[in-house]
Amino acid sequence: MSFSIRPATSADLDAITAIYRENVQNGTATYELDAPDRTEMERRFSTITGKGYPYLAAEGADGALIGYAYASAFRDRPAYSWLVEDSIYLAPEARGQGLGKALLADLLSRTEALGFRQMVAVIGGAHPASVAVHRACGFDLIGTMPGTGFKFGRWLDTVIMQKALGAGNETPADLTRYPGTLANGIAGR
Repeated sequence: MSFSIRPATSADLDAITAIYRENVQNGTATYELDAPDRTEMERRFSTITGKGYPYLAAEGADGALIGYAYASAFRDRPAYSWLVEDSIYLAPEARGQGLGKALLADLLSRTEALGFRQMVAVIGGAHPASVAVHRACGFDLIGTMPGTGFKFGRWLDTVIMQKALGAGNETPADLTRYPGTLANGIAGR
């Protein structure tokens, strides 16, 4: 499968909304039960990109959007500023073609360049393909939370994986550059 990856734009939101809807309705990668509409997806997109996090779109050879990925805050407390969570969603026809791994590799490179030090994956339904993609990109299994999601009439496990970015936790954080607390205007917290 031929594809290209680029930063997502608001023009991609119809396709992003459709891909996410399919994942909500038919998969366990997300524990949402009702698919959000385009307005809500636009709000989420604006929040993520407005804070400087990378948001990527993947196009097939025909120019159609076939997947997307983004990094976002794991939690909003200042001490977590150097930790991001990844999210990857693919159209059904794009699965099993190497696109998820390519999106994740690009996301890892971009978040590391921004100064983030750790990335975590919270994998709903302990999805084997997602676990394999993260493992192939150097993530370590941190743990499994059994029975934490209830979807499609059954309990689902959640897998947590993590990867150090750059120096990880081997050196102090640089508070003067993004995503540092001084750069975010919340010094001293």
